[in-house]
Amino acid sequence: MTTSETSPAADKARLSIFGLGYVGCVSAACFAARGHTVLGVDANPQKTEFIRDGRTPIVEEQIGELIADVVAAGRLLVSEPTEAVHTTDITIVCVGTPSGAGGSLSTQYLESASQEIGQALATKDDWHVVVYRSTMIPGTVEGVLIPILERTSGKKVGVDFGVCLNPEFLRESTSVKDFLDPPKTVVGESDERSGAQVMDLYEGLPGPRFRVPIAVAEMAKYVDNSFHAVKVTFGNEIGAISQAVGLDSHQVIEIFLADTKLNISPAYLRPGFAFGGSCLPKDVRALTWTARHYDVDVPMLSNLLPSNEAHIRRSVEMITAHNKRKIGIFGLSFKPGTDDLRESPLVELAERLTGKGFELQIFDANVAHSRLIGANRAFLEERMPHISTVLTDDADAVLAHAEICVVGSKDPQVLKAISNARPDQIVIDLVRLPDAAERRSAANYEGIAW
Repeated sequence: MTTSETSPAADKARLSIFGLGYVGCVSAACFAARGHTVLGVDANPQKTEFIRDGRTPIVEEQIGELIADVVAAGRLLVSEPTEAVHTTDITIVCVGTPSGAGGSLSTQYLESASQEIGQALATKDDWHVVVYRSTMIPGTVEGVLIPILERTSGKKVGVDFGVCLNPEFLRESTSVKDFLDPPKTVVGESDERSGAQVMDLYEGLPGPRFRVPIAVAEMAKYVDNSFHAVKVTFGNEIGAISQAVGLDSHQVIEIFLADTKLNISPAYLRPGFAFGGSCLPKDVRALTWTARHYDVDVPMLSNLLPSNEAHIRRSVEMITAHNKRKIGIFGLSFKPGTDDLRESPLVELAERLTGKGFELQIFDANVAHSRLIGANRAFLEERMPHISTVLTDDADAVLAHAEICVVGSKDPQVLKAISNARPDQIVIDLVRLPDAAERRSAANYEGIAW
């Protein structure tokens, strides 16, 4: 994009950007190229001097030409904090958030910028929106930064000014392209007016758009980067095992990547209960055994089953915390639509609760003790020999028995029964019920998959 492609428009918001590092510099140049007047602020005089001269303070494809164009056109300038806030509509904060001790996040630069912005807002009469683009842990904006803005400005968020969190999804070396062709745009908003103003900055750009609570937007960036790290680590561990057994790792991964129905897709990526069944636990064990056999260290793969076990333990703790003895479990097979009980996490859950002395009643529309044969029957006789005394085909009977209803299935009979749960019955949701959003505020509802 060059400045000839986008001319200034009277209705374009004027922007100030605090922090002219990697994200701030790219954001400033790209917003200016889209027709906004942008004022850059940075504590480092070398960076502001570079921008003032139409030069780039960072190394990045396209950025040098872009900055030269927008500075020459008068759409990217440098300023000091108070003037920048007073003469713009929206302030975007792009300062660094380095790691602190033990992996914690240092918010010193965010706090310093917020104090400067708050002091400027104290003497500004017009509505202003403060947008944080820096990466920060959930709760930072509302728990740390908004209080600073309110204290230093003497004003109230959502009434006198707005606050948004707008995470960036820019990759080094392709950041300009990523800005103009984003995978998505996410705006966490303190109020609808502010969210609409910030989302308007990306008008005409492709990709899905999300307006969400601020903490959700904060979390979104960490989810992305952690998953990217998981993918790199997964590929490397598979590569190490493949090499150890004499296989072409890239040939193996090409087959994996070809499956966009299950592998590279939304499948299995929804928060819920633990995995189980006849394949996943067994095959993870076999692959990690193979790695050990060839002396290949695969920490991520080796911790899949311990992580899965920890998720089951969390659900047990949710149930036992209520000090009630009568438990109704709705669902027993390892996933809906099957009667397969092998390594079902719900069977494991039931076994642990039984061992702790709880009184169980269980309903699963696809499981009846009289029909269990083969591996299913042998599995239950070994793990839960008393299953016939707690398994019933009457969902309403389980509901009537329960002080705590543990929902492990979205079977229609289960949904109907749970809809009739009394206010004094606690509902522990392991599958995210269709009406989970409405139930979430209820005192008798807890969900592991919120």
